[in-house]
Amino acid sequence: MPPPNILTDPIALQSRRRRATEAGDFLHRLAIDEIEDRLESVNKSFTAPAVVTGWPEIWRDVLPTARIVADDETLQLEVDQHDLLIHAMSLHWANDPVGQLIQSRRALRPDGLFLGVCYAGQTLNELRRCLGEAEAAISGGLSPRVAPMADLRDWGGLLQRAGLALPVADSVTTRVEYDDLHALMRDLRAMGETNALAARLRRPTRRAVMDRAAELYATHFPGQHKAITATFEMVFLAGWAPDATQPKPLRPGSAQQRLADALGTQEKPLSD
Repeated sequence: MPPPNILTDPIALQSRRRRATEAGDFLHRLAIDEIEDRLESVNKSFTAPAVVTGWPEIWRDVLPTARIVADDETLQLEVDQHDLLIHAMSLHWANDPVGQLIQSRRALRPDGLFLGVCYAGQTLNELRRCLGEAEAAISGGLSPRVAPMADLRDWGGLLQRAGLALPVADSVTTRVEYDDLHALMRDLRAMGETNALAARLRRPTRRAVMDRAAELYATHFPGQHKAITATFEMVFLAGWAPDATQPKPLRPGSAQQRLADALGTQEKPLSD
């Protein structure tokens, strides 16, 4: 049995990624577009960027001058070396996501920008539910099949724990339709995102479980144009390495004008 604090089997994860194909790149392309939009909105030039990712062949062209670093548990990054660091489509598999964020912050120069993107809480919620119900009904138990993913609020808190200033987390949800459950599973294999959990079932899933899951999926989560729909939620993270030049929140009680006056409303006391 793996240690209780280990989520991901790194050997299995690398095996899944090696089997990925270009057919599974479409969500990476969406993530790249979003990251590029966010960079364009930042009024700053970056001269020493780095990209942390398990997908170097996809992300290498986003910033041609960037150093590409593997998403190992210990990142091969030096302290205070980069003014921009992008953590791309890997954090949802991290055994220590806070550690990944802290290492990223330490690699940034003061006032350097961190951007991250990974899958988040609602991703594959339909698949998780249907496989769980089918396995419980057929086998009388449950085994981990879809990685647990932090939600948007959790990621905002992790940015703060990592010591990043001005943290922001937002998400983009994409729903993709498929002919059936088997087509979805083929797409996940092409993405390199099939089960790499350390506590996963180590023998093939019974055919009856997959057939029942397919029935449940088609019944509960039909698509508009195809048989089923699958949700992919990507969370986008932003934060800055602390620097004295950054804006600071005002001290409580330091306001020079009452909010009610600014809004042109009458202030009413709260009832006991």
